Amino acid sequence: MKLSIYTISLFLLCVSCTKEVEIAIPGYEEQIVIDGSIKTGQPAIVLLSTTANIYSPTNLEAYLSGFISGATVVVSDGNITETLVEICTDNLPPGTEELAAAFFGLPVDELINLNLCGYFSTSIVGEVGKTYSLDVQVNGEIYTSVTSILQPTALDSLYWKPEAPLEDHGWSWATLSDPPGSYDAYVWEVQRLNTLPDGSRDPIVYKPFGPYFDDAFFDGLTFEFAYENPINIFDEEVDQAYRGYYPQGDTILVTFSKIGEAEFNFFEKKYNQMYTAGNPFATPTNIPTNIVGGALGVWAGFSPTSDTLICQP
Repeated sequence: MKLSIYTISLFLLCVSCTKEVEIAIPGYEEQIVIDGSIKTGQPAIVLLSTTANIYSPTNLEAYLSGFISGATVVVSDGNITETLVEICTDNLPPGTEELAAAFFGLPVDELINLNLCGYFSTSIVGEVGKTYSLDVQVNGEIYTSVTSILQPTALDSLYWKPEAPLEDHGWSWATLSDPPGSYDAYVWEVQRLNTLPDGSRDPIVYKPFGPYFDDAFFDGLTFEFAYENPINIFDEEVDQAYRGYYPQGDTILVTFSKIGEAEFNFFEKKYNQMYTAGNPFATPTNIPTNIVGGALGVWAGFSPTSDTLICQP
């Protein structure tokens, strides 16, 4: 009898605590997205697009329709002020195909069949130590930003070694001496230099897992670190046991760039959100922006140094 009364009481307690919760989900509001960069020795490149409704189609046609044409994009280095030229991938100037392929992350033969439009400078080229302002006028609104190309920090050394128990596959390793007493943030990117089986070159620049990092925990220190191979990590033609490793004989171009703190905050949180997409237990992330005026995105200066990694002991 006592057990029955306890069971009934517990049931009534659970029922009495039930409450219907209504969550008001905000409606979709379209925003401008600016993706702009300028690197040492390269022209400024700016892409303009609009955000997409989470419930909208995710096909190629919807993706292409999000890009914005007809805007006025102005970049200034303090001495030269230039209105950028709009160029589309189906009508690229000769000699710019590989640059565009690297920027969009698509092979040239696929890129030239798409109508992706961006804004390019023709007289302003990135220089170390200079600050660049951006002014975008679109749909009657004005968006601005400022970025700098900082003094680069080169890697002390770059090498490959096998990762046990493998004898002919390994990661890329590097030694870095971080400048003391200053905030420094970095980006690690790679590109395959050896030819593909068909004799062609892979123009795409790849980023590994966690390509952006700052010196919050190693200011002024010299240390070693390693990165996996992002080129083959999802390649189904590569044996599962070798994915994420560089095979002996590969030749890789490693680009190590420095960026500012605002730019790092954007990219680091953006990539964290990408890596955790679909994980219901991940902490929600608001991606910051250095764009003023209500747009999303980033205007980023990069100061790269490059070195060749020959995958031999």
